[in-house]
Amino acid sequence: MKRILPFLTGLALAASSYAHALGSMAEVSIIDRDSGAILTSYYFRGEYWVAGTPGARYAIEIHNRLGERVLAVTSVDGVNVVTGATASWDQAGYVFGPGEEYRITGWRKSDTAVAAFTFTDASRSYAELTGRPANVGVIGIALFRERPVPMLYSPPLIGQALPRPETPRAQESAPSASGESMASGEAMPSANSAAKTPQAQAPAARESDSARSLVQISPPMSTPKLGTGHGEREYSYVNHTEFARMQTQPNEVIRIRYDSLENLFAMGIIKRPRPAPPGANPFPAAPGGGYVPDPPG
Repeated sequence: MKRILPFLTGLALAASSYAHALGSMAEVSIIDRDSGAILTSYYFRGEYWVAGTPGARYAIEIHNRLGERVLAVTSVDGVNVVTGATASWDQAGYVFGPGEEYRITGWRKSDTAVAAFTFTDASRSYAELTGRPANVGVIGIALFRERPVPMLYSPPLIGQALPRPETPRAQESAPSASGESMASGEAMPSANSAAKTPQAQAPAARESDSARSLVQISPPMSTPKLGTGHGEREYSYVNHTEFARMQTQPNEVIRIRYDSLENLFAMGIIKRPRPAPPGANPFPAAPGGGYVPDPPG
């Protein structure tokens, strides 16, 4: 199957703290790109939540912890971030080399551009505008390990030297659009072949089977719900590669739900800080001198 590799414009990404990263095969964090902060994850009733700031751009940072390539099929609001189709496990994703990390910053528009992820009112989210509002507020990453490529072996004839085994083609570096080889330190996001890549679905498009889709229906909110908008175009280069999945089911699925801070307060996911008692003053007296006197008696 055809896949795509992203060419990282800066392989030396700023060192990230993984204190709030989730996952075992890969560490996943949500980054507020406007502030540079890693959003704190809160565990509540079996799910992880982060608080987004309306209007802010964000990224999904994925760091491969394994010593082998992995495929990350990624969805936002129930929509595949590469193809725009209603998300399902068997779709396009991003391929990461051993130990590599990459920030997915938007909806993929071409091999060289994305539309930035932005936190916005659910009514202006990409999923809502394309007629798929049921799963606004959830980010999903389905991780797949790669199927090993078997080495073909033929016994040598008597008196014939043993031929050197050839490197399997699936493990060779894929050429970039400019004809140059990809550097070994680059992370590798992927996509399906053109024949299987669907266009962004129309409002009347059917939902994928619920057992296979990366979706989760959100509870009703007392304040406007947060979704992901289709932001400004940004440069983001990718190339194509091959990736054979070890199995049809993901080896790991990571789900992160998000909403505004006010909604997380309203749902009790985050406790509001208790204000200091009225009139409390840490320095109630006029400046004095000397040392601490003994108490009376």
